[in-house]
Amino acid sequence: MVNRSTTVKFGSIDGVSEGDWFESHVALNVKGVHRQSGSGISGTPNVGADSIVLSGGYVDDADRGNEIIYTGMGGRDRDTGRMVEDQSLATRGNAALVMSQALGKPVRVIEGLKIRGKKRLKATGGYRYRGLYRVAEHWETIGIEGFRICQFRLLKIGPGETIPRLPVDPLGFEVTDVEEQARRYIMQERLARDTAVTRRVKALHNDTCQICNLRMLVSPAGVAYSEAAHIQALGKPHCGPDVIENVLCLCPNCHARFDRGALHISDDLNVIDGLTLKCVGRLRSTVGHEIGIQFVRQHRRRWRGRSPELA
Repeated sequence: MVNRSTTVKFGSIDGVSEGDWFESHVALNVKGVHRQSGSGISGTPNVGADSIVLSGGYVDDADRGNEIIYTGMGGRDRDTGRMVEDQSLATRGNAALVMSQALGKPVRVIEGLKIRGKKRLKATGGYRYRGLYRVAEHWETIGIEGFRICQFRLLKIGPGETIPRLPVDPLGFEVTDVEEQARRYIMQERLARDTAVTRRVKALHNDTCQICNLRMLVSPAGVAYSEAAHIQALGKPHCGPDVIENVLCLCPNCHARFDRGALHISDDLNVIDGLTLKCVGRLRSTVGHEIGIQFVRQHRRRWRGRSPELA
């Protein structure tokens, strides 16, 4: 009989042991191991995620046994299996995992076995219960396929280990109760990193794109709009610094292409099309704004797996 309970149940399930095998999502549901059949994440944003299924659906995942880098839900086309849009921390399952991190809730991890299929992946070997993990941290980044993804680092919970409640705001802007902080952060989706450094870079370039030279006017009074792009991305997993040498002044179009590896900068500050690897121009410079070569090299290394020719 299918378990139709909507109650989120954290921790171990009576009668289920680590290593137990299940034939299907339905079998997992019947036992209460994973309640939401057909979805990789079970839980709600209000209380947290109680279980996830490792299905091999995202190329950015990494499974190291006691440590898992898990890509959240959303962004994939069901027919082709390809990423077609950015993920969001506000999506139900992703928000639930953020709340589990904040509240220190255990997450049951289930592994799909013998994943097969070119478009629709299926665990042809059934599913194995891996035990309880905790959400140690999370971040947003641009994945291999060029779209923004939400990733979560899960660690195996040892015998008698106490799970800490963890802050979810990576830059520490919120000082409210951790549960309220998590709700605000989820609703916010992404931190606005408008710092003194980024404002300085945009002012130095008079809001003019360093790649295409566009100064995008947004009012009759001559006000222009530009965006600050960190060359080596801030926050995990890239950990770039918020310093002037690591920031570019770009238009929204060039910013999106740069963040997704469709544009690169060479050591001599030429602009390289990341898809054709041809030089398409030179990075615009100005007095007082030096570019850190170590940061442009890190940006190229980040995308080398997609374009091996990048040096």
